[in-house]
Amino acid sequence: MNAKPGASGLGPSAGMDAGEIRKQLRDPQKVDALRQKIHSLCVQPMTFMEVCGTHTQAVFQYGLRQILPPELTLLSGPGCPVCVTSDAYIERARQLAGMPDVTICTFGDLMRVPSSNGTLEKARTECGADVRITYSPWDALLIAKNEPARKVVFLGVGFETTAPLSAATIQAAHKQNIQNFYLFSAHKTMPQPMRALAAGGDIVLDGFICPGHVSTITGCEPYRFLAEEYGKPCVVAGFEPTDIMQALAMLAAQVREGRAEVENQYERLVRTEGNRKAVAVMQDVFEARNDDWRGLGTVPGSGLGIREQYAAHDLERWDLPPLPELPPERGCVCGDVLRGAKRPEQCALFGKACTPDRPRGPCMVSHEGTCNAHYRYNR
Repeated sequence: MNAKPGASGLGPSAGMDAGEIRKQLRDPQKVDALRQKIHSLCVQPMTFMEVCGTHTQAVFQYGLRQILPPELTLLSGPGCPVCVTSDAYIERARQLAGMPDVTICTFGDLMRVPSSNGTLEKARTECGADVRITYSPWDALLIAKNEPARKVVFLGVGFETTAPLSAATIQAAHKQNIQNFYLFSAHKTMPQPMRALAAGGDIVLDGFICPGHVSTITGCEPYRFLAEEYGKPCVVAGFEPTDIMQALAMLAAQVREGRAEVENQYERLVRTEGNRKAVAVMQDVFEARNDDWRGLGTVPGSGLGIREQYAAHDLERWDLPPLPELPPERGCVCGDVLRGAKRPEQCALFGKACTPDRPRGPCMVSHEGTCNAHYRYNR
């Protein structure tokens, strides 16, 4: 059963260069035509959720919420990997950073995520920890190769988009016998938290905008259960204004017609079957496990742990001291925001004690975080 395409005639034509394509996808007249279509379809209240941080950022950047009908509520979900990473993971990373023979390699956003005892950035600047910002796990592998006396730990945070690269790096370390490279995996997969959201909780959703970047790897089929088991319409979407508006029109049409299907608006990059080579690499190195999501708790089968074959590169197989008991969050409602239960403006810290320059929670740290997007584009 294939994902239905979104044949609209609104996409770019073959032969266009990148500038022409971008102009077509941001054409105000096309956006307005889609706005009118959405208004005509929303004759009843509808609530949709985008579960990709890049969608969240694009929705606010282009001011799309302001042109939607009052009957349509668009919520932001747990689509920012930095935001959903648990306090325990951050605290363990800080603990590792304090070890004299350990080098921590991480993406930049994770440096500023606060735990109960501070940030990795603070550990580096105030405690002299060897924490380095890298652009990929390959950079960390090169450091391990060049500095064999160091234990180099890459903080693997991300969804199916970034997990294949982490997996390929572990394969390379294994093949080259680079024994001082380790991955601390917080890689997660998106369908399972979407199941948790569809199954009910604080809010009732009428449909999902499915993540575009993730879907270039996984394809469309992983969302099939949302339509068939839960009756939730799904549309895989791109990130330009016409992409998102078309996806909303497609979702609204499904609700209006009483359908629940998986449709692919992002046909120019997403194939139904996904990227099979990337999936194969990921499946070779990782296996599913339960994992903790900020705001959702433990989600069964949503994490990616390292298989026994590659245990030599698995940080979690180290004999580490237990973590101290972590106090509950005080004031920050990032977890509620991530499941769509609260808006950032409903947090007492938002825009006051918590800003992008002084983040109190991870939803304000990452540019894909909902609080960060609200702050930057709604002020």
